[in-house]
Amino acid sequence: MKMKSGSGKLLLFGVIKRIIFTVCILFMNSSYAKTGSQNNSLAQYQKLIAEQQKEFQMQRQIIAEQGKELELLKSRLEALTNQVSGNKQIPVEHASNKPQAVLTKKPQTVLAKNNNEPAKSPNQFPSKPVGQAPPGVVEKPRPPELPRLSETVGGVLTRKGNIVVEPSLYYAYTSNNRVFLDAFTFLPAIAIGLIDLREIKRHNFIGTLGARYGVTDSLELEFRVPYVYREDIQRSRPVSIGAGVDETFNATGNDIGDLEFAGRYQLNSGSDGWPILVGNIVATAPTGKSPFDVNFVQAQGVPGAVFPTELPTGVGYFSFQPSLTALYPTDPAVFFGNLSYSYNAETNTNAGKVNPGDTLGFSFGMGFGINERSSFSLGYSHKHVLESEIDGNAINGSTLDIGQLLLGYSFKYSKRTMFNLSLGIGATTDAQDVTLNLRVPMTFGLFDS
Repeated sequence: MKMKSGSGKLLLFGVIKRIIFTVCILFMNSSYAKTGSQNNSLAQYQKLIAEQQKEFQMQRQIIAEQGKELELLKSRLEALTNQVSGNKQIPVEHASNKPQAVLTKKPQTVLAKNNNEPAKSPNQFPSKPVGQAPPGVVEKPRPPELPRLSETVGGVLTRKGNIVVEPSLYYAYTSNNRVFLDAFTFLPAIAIGLIDLREIKRHNFIGTLGARYGVTDSLELEFRVPYVYREDIQRSRPVSIGAGVDETFNATGNDIGDLEFAGRYQLNSGSDGWPILVGNIVATAPTGKSPFDVNFVQAQGVPGAVFPTELPTGVGYFSFQPSLTALYPTDPAVFFGNLSYSYNAETNTNAGKVNPGDTLGFSFGMGFGINERSSFSLGYSHKHVLESEIDGNAINGSTLDIGQLLLGYSFKYSKRTMFNLSLGIGATTDAQDVTLNLRVPMTFGLFDS
């Protein structure tokens, strides 16, 4: 019995021992699990803190760079202010109060973590202009671009350092019926002498190569070289001598035309409700065939009918034309007007000293933008040619009035190339019946402005 009792105690003690051992093992495993989880959390926090420190270091570096840019902008602003003030000392305000117009560089932005939106920077400048730009540094607004209707109306001034090469093709058609009377009239219906009825049809083709250079954003210079081809068809019949057959005579002429020099300057900025004013100067040199050097022949069998053997390609004298153009933008339309005076110099010819009549001119109209690439314009041009003289004697009937209705269209083919087409319709008897002018200006930026 004692042995059984001792063995039972031993068995009970062994069971208790095993239970205690199992509980200890379970407790130790639980403690180790908790300790491992805490260690993992601590490592993650340490990693996040390291990443935040890197972000903070990057932001500090960017802020330092922005501080350098701010100091550079402050020095530039101070130089501009000193340039405007001249010899006077003007205190320079803090850069944060300066206009946005002179702060050309944009601050860098930082993307926030796990976010596509830029993080706000304390030195970031406002997105809209603040205040007013200092006087003297505001650039003049450029004249609005219009289809070029003539040498002084339309177009836009060439930017500084740019060259515009402009080939163009001009066509004009004129038809006219003339009655020449060299007779003595003693009754309203009876004339004794020569009455010549003449029909004239004239075609003019002018190919021109021009180049414009922008000296500044407000001044451009232009040079144009034309080549002229002309053809006249004249049909004449003297009715007072019994001629029953029409005399037809064709004449042509082709050669270089008169060289042309031009300059344009923008006079004001167009502020305070004023239109933009552009001064123009156009001068021509008589390099073409002069009409005073053309020979005439007598038609066979038709007394009094005289025809030229060839046609001139120039006017035969120097001319100088100043003009003033006004442009008034009212989006999307632009109103324009032009006043001009052309001085035509005297010239010596075989017939004597010829004084061509000077010319007064004006034009007005409106341009309208269809979209970013297309626009059209409508205008009217009128020129009054004063009386001409030979050796101080006035030439009767030399006064002319030339009026034209002008239509223009412009298409921007590319960033550097445009197509301008203008149509002129004669509104007076002295004007050409119809004119067409196609221009293709191509811009080349040879120099940085």
